[in-house]
Amino acid sequence: MLTGNCQALAAEKPVSAPIRFQFQQIRMGVPWRIEFYADSEQIAIDAQKAAFARVKKLDLILSDYDPDSELNRLCSQAIAGQAVSISEDLFKVLQASQQISHKTGGAFDVTVGHLTDLWRRAYRKQSLPVAEALRAALEKTDYRLYELNEAEWTVTFLKNDLQLDLGGIAKGYAADEAMSVLKTHGIKSALIDASGDIVVSNAPPEKEAWIIAIAPLRKSDNDPEVYLKLVNCSVATSGDASRYVEIDGVRYSHIVNPVTGLGLTTPSSVTIIAQTGITADALASAISVMGPKTGFCVLKKEHAEAYVVIGGKEKPEVFQTEGFPEY
Repeated sequence: MLTGNCQALAAEKPVSAPIRFQFQQIRMGVPWRIEFYADSEQIAIDAQKAAFARVKKLDLILSDYDPDSELNRLCSQAIAGQAVSISEDLFKVLQASQQISHKTGGAFDVTVGHLTDLWRRAYRKQSLPVAEALRAALEKTDYRLYELNEAEWTVTFLKNDLQLDLGGIAKGYAADEAMSVLKTHGIKSALIDASGDIVVSNAPPEKEAWIIAIAPLRKSDNDPEVYLKLVNCSVATSGDASRYVEIDGVRYSHIVNPVTGLGLTTPSSVTIIAQTGITADALASAISVMGPKTGFCVLKKEHAEAYVVIGGKEKPEVFQTEGFPEY
């Protein structure tokens, strides 16, 4: 999580220099924070309005909570074997999802919708999903069960009643798009924080980089000791410090393994640095499932870096990729 004050507007520089602005809204069900430098208040207001409007539009497309979203309408109306035309945004996210699924051997998989629905109910009831329901959900969980046609912007489900969940990639894509909007308004130095999915452009004026803190594995830990210096890249952290349920003495994370259908049982915090938000977001979820030993092989091919903390009964174990210390 990014640390620091979060007021509507704040000026730190003389009028002749770029002014620092901060804005916050609830978007995609979580707090979003946009911080950037602009030459005037009017430029800043126009830029942040346009950026947040873009995120709002994407939420109407990618949300699995909104029954009227394009994603949910697709899942409820699609018939196996029939191609369906979809928006460019939804196509791009599904395309990126499938590519990362192939690269991670299915550790990242957006067809987990039925599984995540089961686990949301499990959290509320404090009881494990029924075995039969879990098996049925697993039969409809496989990233190879949908096909894309880039020439016609269509998707074809290969099985009826697929339920897609873009929660592990949508915020990263939206943050990328919001940054693109800021750039069209002449904003050259900006940070977008979508509740842990962070995208940054050029460093602040007279600064070397944006300084970002990695949150601790457990909420009870002291302040974070690892700080990152980032410019023109993205960072995402996937963890279960507060999102888990304990059933019969076993701690189950909100992060579900698409292969087993079960919530992860080992506490972890996975921070990924990548060139884009969509890549960092998805890889953070994938490495949480794969673990550092296998997952780091994937990251090397993606030119991404990672800092992973694995919890246990004793002191947590820390793993990092070879290039991570550079940040």
